[in-house]
Amino acid sequence: MSILLWLILGAVAGWIAGKIMGEQRGLGGNILVGILGAGLGGLAASLLGFGGVDGFNLYSLLVAVAGACLLLWIWNALQKRTSKE
Repeated sequence: MSILLWLILGAVAGWIAGKIMGEQRGLGGNILVGILGAGLGGLAASLLGFGGVDGFNLYSLLVAVAGACLLLWIWNALQKRTSKE
């Protein structure tokens, strides 16, 4: 998959995950969260035997959104933990 498609997939996945998780990020933040989420979601899906992100399609978008939501949840949990100390 080309870099341009990774950026588009990342932006869309990050934006959707932000809406689901109630987070507001800019375009760069959405792209970063979406791309990292695609990696995390692809790794988790591969380990579970479903296959990872393999192109620009609906399955890859769903995996990327799920991974981005997981990434945002972990980030928020770590932020809350460090703010209590």
